[in-house]
Amino acid sequence: MDDLIRLAADPTAWAALATLITMEVVLGIDNLIFISILTNKLPVEYRSKARRIGISAALLLRLALLGTVAFIVTLIQPIFTAFGHGFSWRDLILIAGGLFLVWKATKEIHHNVDTDRDDLAEAAGEKVGLGFTAAIGQILLLDLVFSIDSIITAVGMTDEIVIMIIAVLVAVSVMLLAADPLANFIEANPSVVMLALGFLLMIGMVLIAEGFGAHVPKGYIYAAMAFSALVESLNLLSRRASRKRASAKARIPVTR
Repeated sequence: MDDLIRLAADPTAWAALATLITMEVVLGIDNLIFISILTNKLPVEYRSKARRIGISAALLLRLALLGTVAFIVTLIQPIFTAFGHGFSWRDLILIAGGLFLVWKATKEIHHNVDTDRDDLAEAAGEKVGLGFTAAIGQILLLDLVFSIDSIITAVGMTDEIVIMIIAVLVAVSVMLLAADPLANFIEANPSVVMLALGFLLMIGMVLIAEGFGAHVPKGYIYAAMAFSALVESLNLLSRRASRKRASAKARIPVTR
């Protein structure tokens, strides 16, 4: 309790908390996009449940990792050297997670482009959809990658575990609130699905680059994502206006 009172009276602690919350929310966007795209492939009755389980798992993983901060810090120590770069466990986890994201995003892009093959598979009685257990497993895998990266970044910003825990709780609460609206919006707009898959492909490549020691400033990544989202928003508004004009013309009676 004394520690909490001390932190509450420290302006530096409040600044660190605000910075960490912002960072956790921004980093959570990657995870949320992946969860939204993955759960939208499930039957409607299972989607919301899968999102809640996936995000709750992210919370538990991050809290568990915060309890082992001393161990997490050791993950950045090199364990072997190759190509002139010392690889740590964190590097290997980021590379594995990045490869998985690239594979998953490429597969989903192919699925969205080549619909004829899926139609033939369904006609032949083959299972095309994603199973609930498989979806949860893939979400947990990415949760682990994003959680480790998030905690290591947080450790570099503050030494106070309480601040980290509060930031994680706030960020995950935001993710829970945004999960269903974001997933529904993505499903209702097919062009947004392709944009989101492009984001995942880029994030996967960035994770691989980070694993090989090539640091990519996060500001550039999210600025590019924000610009792309802005352009797509303008496209959505343009298409909506076109539909309204077409609907209005269809209601105008033809006079002779």
